Amino acid sequence: MYRRQFLALGSLLALDPLDLSTLLSPTTPPPIPETISSREIRQLQQIAAGLHSWDNTYGGGGLIGQLATDSMQWAIRLLSVPCPPSQRPDFLGAVARLGLVAGASNFDVYRHDDARLAFKVAVECAEEGQHWHLRAKGYSFLARQAIWIGKADDGLTNAEKGLVRSDRLTASERAMLHTARARAFGKMRNVQETIAAVGAADDAFAQRRPEDDPPWMAYYDEAQHNGDTAYALWDLAVGLKDYDPAQAEQRFTAAVRGHGPAFARSKAMSCTKLASLTMRRGDPREAASLGHKALALGGSLTSLRAADELRELGKFAGLHPKIQEAADLKAEIAATVRA
Repeated sequence: MYRRQFLALGSLLALDPLDLSTLLSPTTPPPIPETISSREIRQLQQIAAGLHSWDNTYGGGGLIGQLATDSMQWAIRLLSVPCPPSQRPDFLGAVARLGLVAGASNFDVYRHDDARLAFKVAVECAEEGQHWHLRAKGYSFLARQAIWIGKADDGLTNAEKGLVRSDRLTASERAMLHTARARAFGKMRNVQETIAAVGAADDAFAQRRPEDDPPWMAYYDEAQHNGDTAYALWDLAVGLKDYDPAQAEQRFTAAVRGHGPAFARSKAMSCTKLASLTMRRGDPREAASLGHKALALGGSLTSLRAADELRELGKFAGLHPKIQEAADLKAEIAATVRA
């Protein structure tokens, strides 16, 4: 029954069920062909498409995380298999794409070593195959992961690497990477550089032509851009008393409003950050109302990142013990998001 439900979720329905069941079996490694063919390339592409959709909707835990890990191990084994020169660029592109989405799922549940390996495999395959758009996305992920785990300087370096030969990139990709730079500078509490990087991201986004973007960049719309730049400004607004939080608030509000059901995690996390900012710098009662909305959006996700954001909101709510709405929110978060 569970297998049928899994297959019904989306694009992996096109795969041979025996191939998928082998991927999901931890005791039986998937078969390795004698040579790479269009069949393996198609499977890698379809697995990546399915993972990308489910990860954004449900988070990277559970069965999705298991598939991400097992499929990436299979892809790495395929790299040692002979591949006809005419198909190698497509094969490397398919491995790179899977590396990005598998790494994102692992990152979401804090399997950081697995995520970093997947992202680095993706970058190496993209460079060898001259897939510059995939390379940019890989460095963006490496930057964001480093920033998340407290290595802002490494994050900045990876973002800068992604911007090398920016003439090869679309406006959306340049905006994405400038946003990563902004988030690194924000963690460093470097106000001038953060604002400059947000401005560069805004300038690039203003030139965005969605028809020029590769399919995997479709997520980087106005809601995503607002949410990502707001994260950079959030660090300034929360960490520096003299910094005006208005810009971060406006951008998070736009992100929450703009994200659709396919990006449930992004919507939940932006709403949580907005509630935390309001709890810290604004009206705690308004923040509590936003916090309950964030809980409704993100409480059932399998994302450890989303859960940690909610825990942080609970800590901020705890700063207002005499305000009943804040105390109630703190208790509800504690009951919903287990340690």
